[in-house]
Amino acid sequence: MKAAADEAGLAVRARSMYGFDRDLGQLPISYKCALRLKRSPRLAVAFTKEESFETASETLLPDRPVSPHPNLVTEAGLKALELQLQQAREAYDAASIIEDVNERRRQTANPLRDLRYLAARLRTAQLVPYPTSSDTVTFGNTVTFRRDDARVQTYRIVGEDEADPKAGSISYVSPVARLLMGKAVGDVVEAGGQELEIIAIA
Repeated sequence: MKAAADEAGLAVRARSMYGFDRDLGQLPISYKCALRLKRSPRLAVAFTKEESFETASETLLPDRPVSPHPNLVTEAGLKALELQLQQAREAYDAASIIEDVNERRRQTANPLRDLRYLAARLRTAQLVPYPTSSDTVTFGNTVTFRRDDARVQTYRIVGEDEADPKAGSISYVSPVARLLMGKAVGDVVEAGGQELEIIAIA
């Protein structure tokens, strides 16, 4: 029964409420083998008969860390996750046709890891509608603030996977975002020894 449950657990389904009602498919056999190798030292020894320890370490990549925070996303963030999942699948498909078995395992390792991570993120995604008010800073708002040194910065508060400070967005769990959430224009918060005055919310 446990073995059957393990096999079933490899089938990842996304939430139908976000438009992912179809089965994302069984993860490839190479990943199943990787899972078994991680669980069985004896199999790991047998594995070295076919390829070097170096190759094994390249193909048994650790999972990407998953945040413990609620997986809030904007509409754009959800679409970005969809696109990244598609790209990871295409990368895996391209690598799967490599004839050399060791090289194929190396080239499919990263796409497999990304597929596991992105499928999990899509499954747990909580779509947050665009804010209808700009009275106070909430998830999805764009907030402009002035620092003590007269610098003016503008960021949109978004989900963790879509955050990119260089492009003008920060995660809602970042220190600055947490300070700004719930505040209104004219409010002042302290971050890193500096005062930030909110001058606009959109």
